[in-house]
Amino acid sequence: MIKRIIEFSAHNRLLVVLLVAAAVAYSFYTMKNIRLDAIPDLSDTQVIVFTKWDRSPDIVEDQVTYPIISALLGALRVKAIRGSSDFGFSYVYVIFEDGTDLYWARSRVNEYLSKITGQLPAGVTPELGPDATGVGWVYQYALVDKSGKQSLADLRSYQDWVLRYALQSVPGVAEVAGLGGFQKQYQVTVDPVKLQAFGVGVVEIMDAINAATTRSAAASSSGTARNSWCAAGLRQVDR
Repeated sequence: MIKRIIEFSAHNRLLVVLLVAAAVAYSFYTMKNIRLDAIPDLSDTQVIVFTKWDRSPDIVEDQVTYPIISALLGALRVKAIRGSSDFGFSYVYVIFEDGTDLYWARSRVNEYLSKITGQLPAGVTPELGPDATGVGWVYQYALVDKSGKQSLADLRSYQDWVLRYALQSVPGVAEVAGLGGFQKQYQVTVDPVKLQAFGVGVVEIMDAINAATTRSAAASSSGTARNSWCAAGLRQVDR
């Protein structure tokens, strides 16, 4: 076989030279235009369903994780479904067959989730994870204040409310995850003795706080003058 190839090449030198030149030209074209990843993503097509609910893991498993898994079992081209429940969190990993388009898979999962939203406990809203895998985590940065004028809470607030949105506007960035620092929060410490003295329960305290931190708006329009007015009332808890 090798002898015949050598004999053919010796008798058809011009044809061999042309084939080699074409192969070299195609290789240069491929190097210029092919898309290469520093770390090729060989993972399966996966959609993550994240749900937050401040309950114990067994309650989250029974009332959130299990209903979501049961609803997604009949989804098209689903290869496997895995779920995990933690304190206050539920994660459902939906793995699709090879070759499935990621955005098609996300739309199918979102469609099935819309059917079971009414079956979940009140206030529980499942969310889809970012359209990227852990392999896409390619850049890390740290906010450091060398002057010492900004606290860790200030740096975290700048990360969550300013820098994160600027980075998410960059093409190709799917998610910007913040770690560390101190997230600003307001805590209400109740006195059980005073609650009993005033006849107020913890649930009433929670409802009052939720009602005080919501925004309400009302609007009216005039059809003759084609003008509209919007009146918004803001309520917040005083420090």
